[in-house]
Amino acid sequence: MAEQQTQAGGREPAGRARRKVRTGVVTSDKMTKTVTVSLVRRYAHPVYGKQVTRTKQVKARNAEGEGAARAGDTVRIMETRPLAKTVRWRVTDVVERAK
Repeated sequence: MAEQQTQAGGREPAGRARRKVRTGVVTSDKMTKTVTVSLVRRYAHPVYGKQVTRTKQVKARNAEGEGAARAGDTVRIMETRPLAKTVRWRVTDVVERAK
């Protein structure tokens, strides 16, 4: 199979699409391995030009232990295969800890 070199140095099959990466804020960490992340996107209204804010809540698989994300943390998440019924993302790193 043909493989391509990625920026991170990993290898992935040539036919696979790039994974989506988003940054959001953890709103809930009450589940054992999963956190709820709030993703905010802003765009200009197509007719009126006013800035419109839309929020989406996604569930992401969280690392356990010291590096685990907690409520209020800003995290970077990456799209992955379905890990559970509603979990399609995983936390790659904590960008900023909550104060």
